[in-house]
Amino acid sequence: MYSALKRILFLLDPEKAHYAALRSLNLAYLSGISRFFPSTPAAPVTIMGLSFPNPIGLAAGFDKNGDYVDALASLGFGFIEVGTVTPKPQDGNPKPRLFRLTEQEAIINRMGFNNKGLEHMARQLEKTKYRGILGINIGKNKDTPNERAVDDYLIGFRTLWRYASYVTINISSPNTAGLRDLQQSELLSNLLCVLKQEQRAVFLNEKKYVPLVVKISPDLNTEELHSMASVFLKEQVDGVIATNTTLQRNGVENSRYANEAGGLSGKPLLTRSSQITSQLHSLLKDRIPVIASGGVMDENAAQEKYTCGARLLQIYSGFIYSGPGLIQRLAKIQPPSR
Repeated sequence: MYSALKRILFLLDPEKAHYAALRSLNLAYLSGISRFFPSTPAAPVTIMGLSFPNPIGLAAGFDKNGDYVDALASLGFGFIEVGTVTPKPQDGNPKPRLFRLTEQEAIINRMGFNNKGLEHMARQLEKTKYRGILGINIGKNKDTPNERAVDDYLIGFRTLWRYASYVTINISSPNTAGLRDLQQSELLSNLLCVLKQEQRAVFLNEKKYVPLVVKISPDLNTEELHSMASVFLKEQVDGVIATNTTLQRNGVENSRYANEAGGLSGKPLLTRSSQITSQLHSLLKDRIPVIASGGVMDENAAQEKYTCGARLLQIYSGFIYSGPGLIQRLAKIQPPSR
């Protein structure tokens, strides 16, 4: 079924196709058709104090505003991450800003945190029926200077913690000018220190512990990765997502879109993202779990991520190119026991 739908969707502009697919999925959910979707094998994983029914999650960026959580949950994901959401609504970068590199099974995007803001997401999540693991990915508005970025992340956490199983701090998108500078040791340490204080306050006052996860770039060098790992251990973050999209163009040099600005995801990202996952796992030594995202297109890629030390997987481009059946196939793979 998805093969036929994909042929139609791929005739459309990528951004229009994305929302057409989401609306179609939501219609299937509301009409009850989703009850006939294949079930995902149980493959429970417990990390960060959370029990995941299976280790296959949807990466942030697919449902930026939390508008389609219930419909997406019907596909059998072990967890769903929504966002990136910023305090104020913003339009993102000018269109076109999303490109399919079909031959390479890749995507380039320069969306720029287009979203409807915290208040809209809170209203949407208030209505959702989903009671599974929900991650909420938060960012800063593009017009917020880095010296005040902590304020944006703090208001994001304060507004949305009650709906979240965990909160992801996105400091690695290449599509917001200067955002990746927040990965530098001093800025990162200050940001995490403030957010961990807020996390503790929520736990003491509300008796709910909301794990804090950081999403990092695949374009970090060894020294930068070592520095960040030291900060993660010092501030006791609960998890790390490796990785976001890359500015490199390895493997897509011959594409007509190779020179488009933005982050590259999909199959060409696998090797670099897995290298980061492996290096990070060696530095953290299971004291902080690693969630692998980047190039998870098939069973072989999933096995590679587990071998590199990942505890959970997130898919995005693979979901677009292979459809919901990928969730069930990946969930059948047994990760190494730790």
